[in-house]
Amino acid sequence: MARELADAGYRLTLFSQGPGIHDLAAELGAGAVQGSMTEPDDLARLVDVTLEQHGRIDALVNGAGHATNGDLLDITDQDWHAGLDMVLLSVVRMARLVTPHMTAAGRGAIENLSSYTAFEPMGAIPLNSSLRAALSSFTKLYADRYAAAGLRMNSILPGFVDSWPEDPDFLARIPAGRYATTAEVGKLAAFLVSDNATYINGESIRIDGSAARSL
Repeated sequence: MARELADAGYRLTLFSQGPGIHDLAAELGAGAVQGSMTEPDDLARLVDVTLEQHGRIDALVNGAGHATNGDLLDITDQDWHAGLDMVLLSVVRMARLVTPHMTAAGRGAIENLSSYTAFEPMGAIPLNSSLRAALSSFTKLYADRYAAAGLRMNSILPGFVDSWPEDPDFLARIPAGRYATTAEVGKLAAFLVSDNATYINGESIRIDGSAARSL
């Protein structure tokens, strides 16, 4: 996603917990902030650094990995709270931070990397499935609240992506017969924050090769 946005002309500030973010930032000519999505002070620092470097925030892309999972009733309260912090509250907190700046500018696009399990819950990842559904709900609520101010929020719901090892059982579920490429997900991300998608708002858009069965 970062590479596609850089290719589209965005001046980026990248954020990640791992030190590898600095290498990617150097490759893309971007800024970098190392921190945790579950730490409000780190998120605030990301916004402050971005405003210092670029003077404005046109778009925000939130991306969280999988939280801890397990058998449905074996997941601890602590793991539920940790997953809530990472998958949902990180988006809520970032929205609080950037919305005033976007509202003042009269425009802005926020995008959340989610999962098709928001609509196709998987027993193997119950915590993620539950919280991604909540994220889709928040996405719609935010769009309803701020659309008139020129702001948009959408979520991307990938199925199986080639950043993960290929599993024959998972592959058999995909009518397209292959995993998505990370580049395909990145291109959708770049489109949704662009001016080519200004009337797409509050949507949870699947990119799953038709793996999902629900309408």
